[in-house]
Amino acid sequence: MANCSNCSAPLLSGSIKCEYCGSRNDIDLKGINYYTTNEPDSERICPRCNIRLKTIDLKVEGKFLVERCDECLGLFFDPGELEALLQATVTNVFAIDRSRLNAINATRRAENYAITYLKCPICSTMMNRVNFGAKSGVVVDICKDHGVWLDGGELRHLAEWMKAGGKLLDQERQEERKRQEAEAQLELLKQRSKSSTGGEFSEYGGFRNYDGNDTDDLFELLKKAVIFFTR
Repeated sequence: MANCSNCSAPLLSGSIKCEYCGSRNDIDLKGINYYTTNEPDSERICPRCNIRLKTIDLKVEGKFLVERCDECLGLFFDPGELEALLQATVTNVFAIDRSRLNAINATRRAENYAITYLKCPICSTMMNRVNFGAKSGVVVDICKDHGVWLDGGELRHLAEWMKAGGKLLDQERQEERKRQEAEAQLELLKQRSKSSTGGEFSEYGGFRNYDGNDTDDLFELLKKAVIFFTR
């Protein structure tokens, strides 16, 4: 659990305000609690506060520029930047700690904002609300063309999620979903083959016609393709 940079009291997961001293806490990932303002402001507008965002350098593996709002401490990442930042700052995670994942979500502070759709800081179109990974507890706002918006405190919460093996759990569930989709596609191919050819799958993976002969046709090739691309 993170601690307040002013009084060292524990912070609720995803919180930017200390309940003990009232201080607001900025970005803190793996000891990084500083930033430099690269420009006085950018052309991008905060979807919460409707003011210009500041360009800051997180100094992760050299220069790492993102946009931040001085009022709500929200952050805007260009496509791929959020994943790259989490990957660079949370390392050596080899196991899924399900109890820890449940704990950080149980202690997550209540949402500061009512559920609403936000405008992209760049193009002003409404962004989509998407769950970030399995059991992360964070719903991010995404513009498919320009990037991801995180409210203040959500970056810290996602870092804790990563440390508890959240990304590994997400990858595990994606692989299981692919396996189930592949099995469903093969079952559909089996049903179509029986109705269109009057045959059925043989135990060798081909199709067995009613005369007992195995045939390796287009459906068999499709089956092999499905297995190959879902490995």
